[in-house]
Order: sequence, then C-alpha cells, then structure tokens
Amino acid sequence: MSKPRPDMPPFGEADLLDDPIALFSAWYERAVAEVPLAESVCVATVDADGAPDARMVLLKDFDERGFRFFTNEQSAKGEQLGARPVAAMVFYWRELDRQVRIRGPVERLGQEESDEYFATRPRESRIGAWASPQSRPLDGRDELERRVAEAEERWPGEDVPRPPHWGGYRVVPEQIEFWQGQVGRLHDRFRYEREAETSWRWSRLAP
Repeated sequence: MSKPRPDMPPFGEADLLDDPIALFSAWYERAVAEVPLAESVCVATVDADGAPDARMVLLKDFDERGFRFFTNEQSAKGEQLGARPVAAMVFYWRELDRQVRIRGPVERLGQEESDEYFATRPRESRIGAWASPQSRPLDGRDELERRVAEAEERWPGEDVPRPPHWGGYRVVPEQIEFWQGQVGRLHDRFRYEREAETSWRWSRLAP
C-alpha cells in the first residue's frame, strides 16, 4: 500500500460536509490564499449542433444558488448558452493538487445584478466591453484600437454604462465533484448529486 505524503493529505468520507457549496467554500478559501488566480475556471459549453467548446473565465461569486461569471452575450459562449443553457466548470489548483468539477443548467442574471458588477470593473475594462466584438473576426489590431478610441470618445469620463449585450450567467450545480491527488494516481474523488433543492447525496468514485 502506498504511503501518504504531507503534500497530498488524505481526503476521505470524514472530510465531507452535507453541503457541497460549504465544502467548495473551504477549498476555495485555501486556494485563494495559496494559488495564483485561484478564481480561474474552465467553462465548457456546447453549440446548437452539440459540438463542445471550452475557455477560461474568472469566477466572480458563488453561493447556494450557483457560480457566477460575466461575458459578452454575443460571444461564442454567449450564443452557445443561448442555444443550449447547460455548462460544465473545472477548477484546477495545481499547487494543492486539487480539482473541482461542476455540471448543471445555466441561467441568465438579471439586469440589476449585471449592472451592479459592471460598475465595479476598472474603467478600461468597461470601455473594452463596448469596444470588443468578442469572438468575431478583426481585420487587425488597428481595428480594435480604433474601436477603443471611439468608445473613449463616447464616454470620456468615469460613467461608462453596461453594454446591453454584456451580462452575467449562473451555473446552477446538479453535480459537484471534489478531486484530491494522491500517490500512485490513486486519487480521492467524491461526487455530490443534487436530490432536491437543498439536499445532496454523495458517492466515492474510482480514480
């Protein structure tokens, strides 16, 4: 039997919580303290034909309702979520040898939530949201810089409103898997599956 290592602590049934969101919160808090850009997460979607797609985004918030991120709704992922509002997310924290995988339906956030977050972004990011036709072809860098200049001229001050095509999404988890690396690739994996609005069941998965 392989011996445990200090950098790969055992993760077993005794370490689980009834609420996977609370467990994620504990893991995330440690990741934020020890991992650069711990909020980076891969979001996978499918298009209208069922072809998969994936990209990295930044998690902006989470609670018992789900996991929030924001984007241009006319981007590839925005159009894909419009056609098929389901997604998978993967956090990978290499320094901790941990992953968290999340799957579930996706819902659009209301205008008030999107406005509230947009107002907290740096001005250059708000200008960029207007200037970038995200996921669309550009003739060159000059075209993007021209669009930025036009947006700067349109909103010369700090008051840059949220574009109507920019907003937030919430991944509502139906499954959450916690993965802790172990020696010999005999990793500890536990998957929670939602049974009702506030109850979950878990199972250990083979590595």
